[in-house]
Amino acid sequence: MSLPLLLFFFQFLSPSLQQFPRPCTTPDVLQSKRCCPVWPGDGSVCGSLSGRGFCQDVTVSDLPNGPQYPHSGLDDREQWPLVFYNQTCQCAGNYMGFDCGECKFGYFGANCGERRESVRKNIFQLSVSERQRFISYLNLAKTTVSPDYMIVTGVYSQMNNGSTPMFTNISVYDLFVWMHYYVSRDALLGGPGNVWADIDFAHESAAFLPWHRVYLLFWEHEIRKLTGDFNFTIPYWDWRDAQDCQVCTDELMGARSPLNPNLISPSSVFSSWKVICSQPEDYNQREVLCDGSPEGPLLRNPGNHDPNRVPRLPTSADVESVLSLTEYETGLMDRRANMSFRNALEGFASPETGLAVTGQSLMHNSLHVFMNGSMSSVQGSANDPIFLLHHAFIDSIFEQWLRRHQPPRTHYPTANAPIGHNDGFYMVPFIPLYRNGDYFLPTKALGYEYAYLQDPSQRFVQEFLTPYLEQAQQIWRWLLAAGLLGAAVAGIIATIITVACRRHLKRRKSSAYGERQPLLNSSEEEGSTSYQTTL
Repeated sequence: MSLPLLLFFFQFLSPSLQQFPRPCTTPDVLQSKRCCPVWPGDGSVCGSLSGRGFCQDVTVSDLPNGPQYPHSGLDDREQWPLVFYNQTCQCAGNYMGFDCGECKFGYFGANCGERRESVRKNIFQLSVSERQRFISYLNLAKTTVSPDYMIVTGVYSQMNNGSTPMFTNISVYDLFVWMHYYVSRDALLGGPGNVWADIDFAHESAAFLPWHRVYLLFWEHEIRKLTGDFNFTIPYWDWRDAQDCQVCTDELMGARSPLNPNLISPSSVFSSWKVICSQPEDYNQREVLCDGSPEGPLLRNPGNHDPNRVPRLPTSADVESVLSLTEYETGLMDRRANMSFRNALEGFASPETGLAVTGQSLMHNSLHVFMNGSMSSVQGSANDPIFLLHHAFIDSIFEQWLRRHQPPRTHYPTANAPIGHNDGFYMVPFIPLYRNGDYFLPTKALGYEYAYLQDPSQRFVQEFLTPYLEQAQQIWRWLLAAGLLGAAVAGIIATIITVACRRHLKRRKSSAYGERQPLLNSSEEEGSTSYQTTL
């Protein structure tokens, strides 16, 4: 079966995990605010008959937020997910999902009892087939409508208390683009262009790293289910000390177009991609949300940015300096925080001094600005698939910090962080629900690891031995056929040589017998001489 046909088949398999499940977008569900779908495995709500979970009330944290967002009751995300649902499936044991039909991160099997650790690799350590598979998976996700999830296209107040739902279809890849937009969009306060911009549930404070960790885990999980490849992991781009966009080649994420430096090379599949959620100013002016409509080609012009804002890409020394900071959050716990590991890694503070800066984009932020295109706008940055490679490496730096300093959960702020960032706040816009503080823990607890953080022996096997074994596994049939063909050819040649030698010996013998007769004759014929008798 060909790869495209196989991928087409797998897209109809098991349900997804994020944002507004289709069963929860009907008027009845929205009016009852009860998002507790039936698990098909046993026909019961939340799989309760199988002990997977139960439909329970959602309890949100009432601890105070910081002063950055002074409003209340104006934004659907303020006490996520209560505006939409006040009951959801609460899963037991190793089960997860909006209907408890999936396994928690790191667990597999029909009953989620198999523990397995996946390894995320450097994209340059992938074999040729792994790279091609990664690109094909991205494109499949971009072109496959999510069978289980929809996106909301209006605020709840426009839905007449749920009687007129405002949802639309979205592709698997664009679902994640929309999620990144929705979590970071401005708050609509009423009236054209009347917004509150100092609000972001996934950036500029403590939840930046846990939120993106869950985001990548879900994206990885969705690709596995879409393709049926449960060994898939997101590769990372180690951009330390890079002088240019090393992944911007047609073999990887697309080279620069020779016709227009702002576009992707026509030789790359990404040149045909259309972006969504890239016009926040227009949405604010029209008082609408991004509806997932295509808005033009993917843009990228790496390196042709404002050098005063990003003088260079981060170095190994920069990363090491950031890792040396011992406090996760400090002060107001926003972009003005000094000596905060999170703020320095996100790029609002100097890696050398740890002090907050203005007018420059450093560390994580510098890569977004450097790409000089779709990835440079916060709300639409996930349109560029380089976003995944970049954030996987950011997540690995977060992991290094956790291992080096081993902070207790109490280091994560429980109160007074900007709205959406306290420990007990549920991550916007995930359903099922996940608290920020639950992901302030090492990757091994979540079932994955980074190749370059493994011990030397594991790293050798993962980065050097495994690719060769995988290559051999992929071409063993050709090697076997070549060996058999070579043996057959060698056998034929040996047979030909043997036959030729035998014939040659036979001719020599025949020639020798022919010469003896004249000698005998000459000896019998006295008085005659010949060439033979002389011999």
